[in-house]
Amino acid sequence: MRNRDHSRAVDLHLLPDRVPVWRAVIGVKPGLPQMRASLLEALGLASGSLSHRAQPADRALGEALRRPGVLFLDDAQRLSPPLLDYLRLLWDEPGTAAALLLCGAGVERVIARAPALRSRVLTWHQVPGLDQERLAETLAMFHDVWEGVDQADLAWADATVARGDFRTWAKITSHVYALSKRGQDVRVDRRLIEHACARLGPSPVKVGTRVLITRRG
Repeated sequence: MRNRDHSRAVDLHLLPDRVPVWRAVIGVKPGLPQMRASLLEALGLASGSLSHRAQPADRALGEALRRPGVLFLDDAQRLSPPLLDYLRLLWDEPGTAAALLLCGAGVERVIARAPALRSRVLTWHQVPGLDQERLAETLAMFHDVWEGVDQADLAWADATVARGDFRTWAKITSHVYALSKRGQDVRVDRRLIEHACARLGPSPVKVGTRVLITRRG
């Protein structure tokens, strides 16, 4: 199992050719029914008919998790200890072959409050900021709006605004893409990137993240 970081979006982009990747969206202060529905939807199961039927839903999830793959839960720091224990019970089922990747700023502190799950963690990993030498390559993999952009312009945006944080780069990408669609043959240059960065406000906050890799054991 694994977790959310500066480069995780690109890492997950690379995984599907090797193993199936399922992404579950975690809401704010989710309850067990919401968690169950998110897992069912991520795994392509009938969440509408199963999410409020605990036993059939859990059986369906258990069967689905017998397939090799990676289930990715972002913002896992929102999960309460009972919900983390629910995940632990799912992965304790005999025959579980899927890996669970938990991501989120401060998720390690949440995991620490769930000792049964914490004891099953295989690997804890903290991912550093984006590598300057691979910045252009990484951003081009993330979105084609960055293909062919001057590396000096990217380095300026990273040094002054993003500071290696992928979440900030995702926001910049959204604004750059929107601005680039305002006309025909709009060039993504320093001026457009500065305009996009200005939309983030005066001082974008860098949020540290960690990656947690766990597996049943």
